[in-house]
Amino acid sequence: MNKFSTSVFAAVILSAASTAFAGEVPASLDAKNCKAEYPKASLINEEQGDVTMSFLVAADGNVVESKLEKSSGYKNLDKAAIKALSACKFKPGTKDGAVAQTWTKVDYSWKL
Repeated sequence: MNKFSTSVFAAVILSAASTAFAGEVPASLDAKNCKAEYPKASLINEEQGDVTMSFLVAADGNVVESKLEKSSGYKNLDKAAIKALSACKFKPGTKDGAVAQTWTKVDYSWKL
């Protein structure tokens, strides 16, 4: 166990897509069941930051596409967040009350 392991945490803050159309509810993520592992090099270098990503989530809850919207300032943190969250199962969004493929934004905070 290293000196950082007890003070490391990552928080996920979900935000509704500001460009959602009327009658559209974006997909959502259960932050408790989906966490990214802090990259070892980032721990050693004491890197922290917030990553904003967009995910296209299919009607079955799987990620179809992902985009980095705002970098944390550290490539390792950005890549780890996108990789981990792309593998997570989302609650699908809806369009006009029916389950549908939708885009959603996710903010992920890396803090030591």
